Order: sequence, then structure tokens, then C-alpha cells
Amino acid sequence: MPLSFALLQLQRQLDAVSPCQQGFLHFSAALGSSSEGLAWLAAQSLWPQFYWQAREGNETLIALGEVARAETLDQAARLLNTLPEAGCLVGVNEFALQRCYLFLPRLLWRRERLNVYLYGDLYQQAQATLRMLSTLQPAVPLPALPTCPSACQHSPDKQGWRARVALALQAIKTGELEKVVLARATDVSFPEPLSPHALLAASREVNHHCYHFLLAQGPHQAFVGSSPERLYHRQGLALRTEALAGTCENSKDALQASLWAEALFADEKNRRENGLVVEDICQQLHAVTQGLDVAPAQIVRLRKVQHLRREIQASLHQPDDKQILQQLQPTAAVAGLPRKAALNFIHHHEPFSRNWYAGSVGWLSAGESEFSVALRSAWVEKSSVRFYAGAGIVAGSEADLEWQEINHKASGLAGLAGVEIAEGSCPKSK
Repeated sequence: MPLSFALLQLQRQLDAVSPCQQGFLHFSAALGSSSEGLAWLAAQSLWPQFYWQAREGNETLIALGEVARAETLDQAARLLNTLPEAGCLVGVNEFALQRCYLFLPRLLWRRERLNVYLYGDLYQQAQATLRMLSTLQPAVPLPALPTCPSACQHSPDKQGWRARVALALQAIKTGELEKVVLARATDVSFPEPLSPHALLAASREVNHHCYHFLLAQGPHQAFVGSSPERLYHRQGLALRTEALAGTCENSKDALQASLWAEALFADEKNRRENGLVVEDICQQLHAVTQGLDVAPAQIVRLRKVQHLRREIQASLHQPDDKQILQQLQPTAAVAGLPRKAALNFIHHHEPFSRNWYAGSVGWLSAGESEFSVALRSAWVEKSSVRFYAGAGIVAGSEADLEWQEINHKASGLAGLAGVEIAEGSCPKSK
């Protein structure tokens, strides 16, 4: 269905909204496949913009503009409780869950339908939406990505990384920690602005079996990523989550990749790291679920790395997304154990703020919700990009091997913009 026809249908429905109405209204029109959604989103001069595609490729949400916003989980829960089942909030939760950016979109392209949401003063909202629809532009080709970064710097650098891993191992040895996940930020500058939509489109083409996401709060800032990890999927009372921890390199050579996968599966350090995450998730969910079922470990093969993953299913006592987020986030796969001690270690020893990185990104509604962990991600600000990567430190971890691991993780996104993540630095590509 052409966009112009869908917009005409929506305009007719919006024109019928009369003054002095309060509450919530939802209109929709058939539109068709969202395969060109990123290019369409990039062509708009309206914000916020949100894109989220499920790992299996069976669900895509594209949101433009906001009617209402929540900046804490409490606010999100209250807002969601005022909406009927058709209402849907989209956005991100920061790593430490102190704040979020979850919003009811003005326009939502989902399941081959273009949806409009009105909330509050319905006539006023309808007029605002009509003005917005009149400004919408057709999709245009995305710009090419720059391939010659002009500057690049790790935080911490390799020496600083070694020092922090040593501190973590000492804390593990004394019993203060069982595990802590340390992260690195890699700041890259380019001669010209980088399109976050183009970066995500390039990532979507090559980083398969991942959630793909973008949140642009304004014209010059966006958070993007392609994450392999589900935080949770809730459908009614049915809950699915997973432990994704334990990593090795991948290879284009099938035999080499298989040998590395076998070694990962047998490696005591990596199996222990994954087991700690499984135990933590089960403990966190014990009070809010019943019938917990943990599947056997499997290998997940991505473009640059391979992971150990164990899927976990349970039945919830209540469909409370706020409670689920508080129980699960941050998981031991991105923070460590015990959670409070690991968060305290990260706060005192990481030389940057994680913000949205290692938080969660997705959507929630009364009947169904899904969030991915915000990994393999980057913060784009005009011509500057910050790429994030992390590694779990447990007894037996070696700093230089963990450094190699985060190089491989970061290169899945950074390499698309010509950034070569080297051993001690990241020189500009030739």
C-alpha cells in the first residue's frame, strides 16, 4: 500500500476528531513491508526517531514523534496503566536503571500498518498529528559511510585495561566479587558527519541473528547497535530470557570456527562464566515466576565472535514489566556478581559513563513486551562516534585475552565505518 494512500486514510480519521474529547485514540492504515523503514526514517526531520528489529526478523517497530514520555520506570508503569492494550511504549533503559527514555509514539509503523496514537486532549493531539503528517517525506537512499577516521582513542587504553583487570581479579580472589564485566569506550572522529541510520543499515546487512536498534532524540545524536542478546520476551504470563556469556573468536573458515566453538564449549572458565549468569537469572526470577526451565548450552555463531547461550523459560505470577526489568537488569552477563558489588566496582573504576550501553532497548505493552540488551552499540554525535565493548572477568581471566575479545566485539560495528581495532590502539584505516 503506498504511503500517500495510508496517510490519506489517517488524515480522514484525524479530521473526524471533535473538540473537547479527552483520553486515548488509536488509528491505523495498511502500509506494507517496513524493509525500507530505516531509509524512510532518515528522510524525516522529526524526533524522536526509533527503530527496533527482533533477532528473528519477525518484528520491526519504527516510531516517529512522541505523544507522551516516561523518564523513569515508575513513570513508564503509570503511563502504560492508563493506556488500552493497543498502546505501546518504545525506547531504552539505561544500564543502572536510574532513568529511561520510553515514549508513546505519535506515529508507529508496525506489522505492515501505520499507526497513530492520540493521548490527552484528543482534538489538540489530532491537529498536531495532522501537521506532522503533512511534513513527511518519502524514503531517500542512505548516504555512504565514511571510511577514513581522523582520530581514535580507547578509554581505558591497554595499560589501563590491564590495571583494571588486575584490580578485578584481586577483588575476586578476596571474595568481594565472583564476576565483574568491564567495558571500554572507543572514541572515533571522522572528517564528516556519520549517518547513524546508514551505520545501522550496514550492520543489519552483515550482523545476522541480532536485534538491530536506533534511538535518535534529536538531529545530531543517536544510539545505535546490533545486539545478539535478549533481555526478555513476555507474552501474557509466558517469559523467555537467556544467559549469553562465554566468548571466543569466529572465523569465515567453517572448520576453524567449529574447532574454536568446540574449545569454547569445553573451556572451564567460559562455562563457569555462563553458569554464574544462569544462576543469577534463576535467583532473580524465583520470587516472580514458577516453572523455571533452563535449556542445555548451545553455541551462537556471529560474524566476529561466538557465544555460549542457555535459554530460560518461566511463567510469571503477574505481567509486570517494571518488576521484570528490575529483577533482570543489569544481568550478570553485563554487570557481574554480586550485582551491588559489581555495580560499585564499575562505578569506581570505569573511566566513562555507560549511559544506554548495556542497558536495554525495546518496547512494552499490556499484552506483550520485548527488550534486547543494548550491546555491540555506539553513540553517534555528528562526526564523532563512541563504540562500546565489554568482557566478563572471572577467576582465570587474562587481561590480554579479554582485550582481544573486546577488540573482536567492537569491530563488528566499528569495522563498517573503516575503523581497525588494533591491539593497543585503533589507527585510521588505509
